[in-house]
Amino acid sequence: MAFVVYDGDETISVDFNHPGDSQAELMSRTRPKGTQWSKLEAKSWIPFLFLGTCLVYCARVTLPICVSVMAEQFNWDKKQSGIVLGSFFWGYCMTQIMGGYISDRLGGDKVLMLSTCAWGSVIILTPLIVHKSSAPLVLLTISRFLMGLLQGVFYPSLTSLFSNKVRESDRAFTSSTVCTGAHVGILLIGAVGSELLQRYGWESVFYFSGLPSILWAYCMWRYFLKSEDQIISLESLGNCLVNSKNDKVPWRKLFRSASVWAVIIAHVCLGGTFFCLLSWMPTFFHDLFPESKGWISNSVPWAVAVPFSLLGGSLTDYLIRRGFDTAKVRKLMQVIAMGLSSIFIKLLSYSGNSYQALLFLTAGLGLQTFSHSGVSVNVQDLAPSCAGSLFGIMNTGGALFGVAFVYLTSYLIETSGSWASVFNFMSIINTFGLLVFLFFGQATRVDI
Repeated sequence: MAFVVYDGDETISVDFNHPGDSQAELMSRTRPKGTQWSKLEAKSWIPFLFLGTCLVYCARVTLPICVSVMAEQFNWDKKQSGIVLGSFFWGYCMTQIMGGYISDRLGGDKVLMLSTCAWGSVIILTPLIVHKSSAPLVLLTISRFLMGLLQGVFYPSLTSLFSNKVRESDRAFTSSTVCTGAHVGILLIGAVGSELLQRYGWESVFYFSGLPSILWAYCMWRYFLKSEDQIISLESLGNCLVNSKNDKVPWRKLFRSASVWAVIIAHVCLGGTFFCLLSWMPTFFHDLFPESKGWISNSVPWAVAVPFSLLGGSLTDYLIRRGFDTAKVRKLMQVIAMGLSSIFIKLLSYSGNSYQALLFLTAGLGLQTFSHSGVSVNVQDLAPSCAGSLFGIMNTGGALFGVAFVYLTSYLIETSGSWASVFNFMSIINTFGLLVFLFFGQATRVDI
């Protein structure tokens, strides 16, 4: 038996012929948890979450800014500094899926608040830990690993929150606007953090990123969550971690869907190449254009990425409101993010001077932000009831492949002696991911 449910702006067909699924179970999986934001609520939530994303990256980049000065003070070599910096990644990969799962069950807003308060405290306590410890390198490595664990839940929680609270016609603009906070955060900590480091020492940079993070978590609790029942209790967390029949993520159904694999592969390919590009660009400019100013190549692409991301989100929601097919619009955004950007990445190897290289890099990174309106939102189209869990898998894969791609491209540089091999490799990976998404990507729900 099947019937139709009208829910606000969309009509959903529900089939009750699945054995073992009751009407209550199917209805609970069809309707998102809670009510969607009104326009007034969205105007408050979007800038607040934008600020949260900004603070996440401020905290994430704090140690990379300070590590050189700290290494001189504590006599660390390059290998020891690399161990400290790399420890974040391993923690970051471990909590993506679990963070998304808990957010899908209990609410992404609660997980965001608690995790932000936790990693904000870690950042503030870091100077004290380092100065008071007889083994600062070990404790700093542990604190950096803990930072990764706590920040790993951020984007899956954000995705879960959007899938439950934002209407389909507003998701692209909301996602792209909030995600631009990452670019602003990198610019902010790069400018202010460098000045604080020079004037007041590395400790001040940690306080600068940690204190606002705790204040942000307090404002979330005080003004956005409001009631006491919004706080996660140990009992509710324990119940969440025990898989009940009604709360199980339909992994088998998801992984049998070609459209789910398409969005995972596209996200992993783009995430991996983005991480690789981000890792090698300072070296590329240093090797080929030593006369260029590092602060320009490290700031201009991020500044330009902000309006690019906002443009992609606005264009996507406009096209969907005009009646264009959602899947086709998502694919168009991904063509820009992976296809058009790959052309500019490939052109980097033909740069005649630093200004051309900066132009190509800026265009490539800026166009990649259109993915915020493509696969990053498409996961909410496919599985709104478990979008956080699914995005956690995607983000974990992107991070792991990013590290693998960095090692592989380092081998290409050493064996070929040419940067063209690196940029060709990135273009091939992006093209593969794009083709998979174009052939198999859809926007039809698969979690019911």
